Amino acid sequence: MSLTDVLHLAGFVAGVYVVARTMLGAIRAFVLTRGSNDPLIRAFFLVMRRLFGLIAHRGKSYAWQDRILAYYPPVSLVLLPVYWIALVGLGFTLIFWALGVGSLADSFRMSGSSITTLGFASSPVTGASIAAFSEAALGLILVALLISYLPTIYGAFSRRELLVNLLEVRADSPPSAVVLLTRAHRLRGLDALHEVWERWEPWFSELEETHTSLPILVFYRSQQADHSWVNAAEAIMDTAALTRSVVDVPLDVQADLTIRAGYLAVRRIADYFFIRYDAHPRQDAPTSISRELFERVCDVLAADGVPLKADRDQAFLDFNGWRVNYDQPVLALARMTTAPPSWWTRPMRSAYATDEPATTASTRGG
Repeated sequence: MSLTDVLHLAGFVAGVYVVARTMLGAIRAFVLTRGSNDPLIRAFFLVMRRLFGLIAHRGKSYAWQDRILAYYPPVSLVLLPVYWIALVGLGFTLIFWALGVGSLADSFRMSGSSITTLGFASSPVTGASIAAFSEAALGLILVALLISYLPTIYGAFSRRELLVNLLEVRADSPPSAVVLLTRAHRLRGLDALHEVWERWEPWFSELEETHTSLPILVFYRSQQADHSWVNAAEAIMDTAALTRSVVDVPLDVQADLTIRAGYLAVRRIADYFFIRYDAHPRQDAPTSISRELFERVCDVLAADGVPLKADRDQAFLDFNGWRVNYDQPVLALARMTTAPPSWWTRPMRSAYATDEPATTASTRGG
């Protein structure tokens, strides 16, 4: 076997591998029913994220960053089939060259003609027609996969945003656990929170499923700049944790289930993006919420008439025991998605406060 034959064989094998690997990535992205962190797709979205990040961070205001980053997911999805087609075209360029169509330039021309189905180039070489028809079919399949899954992506986005938008009615925007508790206490009583837990537990379950199988959804921003699924998830889990630790109400196990559904969801989304966190934290492990911040929350709740437990030392330990389960993943996801500042960093006030309190939480503790 001559050197030319060896090179052609190596080119054919390499071309088949590139095509097969690209199609596998497409199947993992849009057909496989479980999250699969494909390196090809991950590399593409990472490059796009950095490009948009560079543009977004040229502006100092959050409004500017939100406006620019809102284009990142849709633009990336539009360019994804172009990326796939380019890889398939590269693979078939090597295949045509190995089959003896001509030089690499001639093979590239043949590949481009086939994958775009324009048919302006042909070759009498044995096997070239089969390769051309195969490439054309694969190109159409890649585009069809994305088009067929766009309704799925936007359907999942709409379902996610329904509760995120409704949360503003109960907890303001960005949502605050203190506002949610004080508003519930004044309007309907704290027993009404059971309805909140029942609605948000399945929301967390669907969030985990959709945002790991279709991870681009993680970066889809809400219609309003001060809305974010990360902030909503944190506020709901914080509200449930405060209810279980410091608010003096009868035990409602649904609150426990909602917190658990929440931290499992954010952990598994964090796992997909290789975010590190302590999977088995101690109850007294430090979190981003200091005792001082916790005391401010308790003071605002008490001033608004929310019944609180007398032992604040035990209450803080109990709250911390819940918070350690989702503190690190939530903070990391907030940074990754450039979410609005958390309610912990804002002035501590109830739903019915008329004046700014003298003390504000400008930074997280811990």
